[in-house]
Amino acid sequence: MLNTQMIKEDGTLVVFLEGQLDTSTAPQLEEELKNSLDGVTSLTFDMKKLAYISSAGLRVLLYAQKTMNGRGEMKVANVNEMIAEIFEITGFSEILTIE
Repeated sequence: MLNTQMIKEDGTLVVFLEGQLDTSTAPQLEEELKNSLDGVTSLTFDMKKLAYISSAGLRVLLYAQKTMNGRGEMKVANVNEMIAEIFEITGFSEILTIE
């Protein structure tokens, strides 16, 4: 299960993720992003409460990164050790801006 909360203000979108971002929840997040990224120049994923991310979840992050290229910045914040390790193993730590 994944709970998302999005706060959009003045071209900035912060997406708070809680739970698991996997094959069953990734399509929902991708659809929400597609409907929310118009006019966004700064995108932040807050992963403080994200317990797990699968390859499907990584694909959604890659989609968001590609969408933001040329229009602004994307960063990932509050990554726990397990998620950080997944980013490291998959090479996503080289692709994403992680704070």
